[in-house]
Amino acid sequence: MNSNALKSKLNLKRKFIVILARPEIAANIGGVARVMKNTGFDQLRMVGLKSLPLSSYRTAVHAGQILDKAGLFPKLSQATADCHLVFAATSKKRKNFSLICLEEAVTKMLSFPASTKITLLFGCERTGLNGQELRAANFIFKIPQASLQPSYNLVAAVAITLFQIYSRSLKCEAPLFEQKPLPKEEQEDCIRLILTKLEEKRFLHRTNKRHVTEMIYDLLGRLAMTAKDKRLLLAIFSKGVNGKD
Repeated sequence: MNSNALKSKLNLKRKFIVILARPEIAANIGGVARVMKNTGFDQLRMVGLKSLPLSSYRTAVHAGQILDKAGLFPKLSQATADCHLVFAATSKKRKNFSLICLEEAVTKMLSFPASTKITLLFGCERTGLNGQELRAANFIFKIPQASLQPSYNLVAAVAITLFQIYSRSLKCEAPLFEQKPLPKEEQEDCIRLILTKLEEKRFLHRTNKRHVTEMIYDLLGRLAMTAKDKRLLLAIFSKGVNGKD
């Protein structure tokens, strides 16, 4: 392995975390671990599982160590708290959320400094990610497909995504952004404070709350909020309409 490939492999292990939200099929969990090992990733987390099915090791094939150290979390917010960016995969258009293609998503991922921790979020096999889970995402991407099939199998979706990142990372593209975003937990805190202010001003109300809330999560998520952004947003929303506290 040449020095560039070795550096790329180390960066992938440090930078990316694969999260499976509510996975239901043990064979798919093992299959995801296998494709992670194939492409140089090794951080796996799962949401909604109390324990890892032992049968998932059957399909892991030499990637059992990834399952051994996989993190189990009761809530998605806990699984993403220490990450800076969340990229979520979806198979269909979402009314209140913007979608980008996989190629654009990978470009964005590689545009941030190597120290940026990025989550790749995939939903459960039957329903995909729900609206609440999509709120956790900074960017939502769709994998292109030629057929009329409604979606890729979970393992296939993960494999296509990870291979795109792996192959592009070998080119050692220079990051475009100097600053990494805030940890997701801090981004979420800021968005919740803004939503509280909007509710106090009655911009948010019973009939539009869900619709507008999702649009705000989408808008501010795509900002990839830095500490400077957070200070500005909180300064703006801490003032009343007349510029008074």
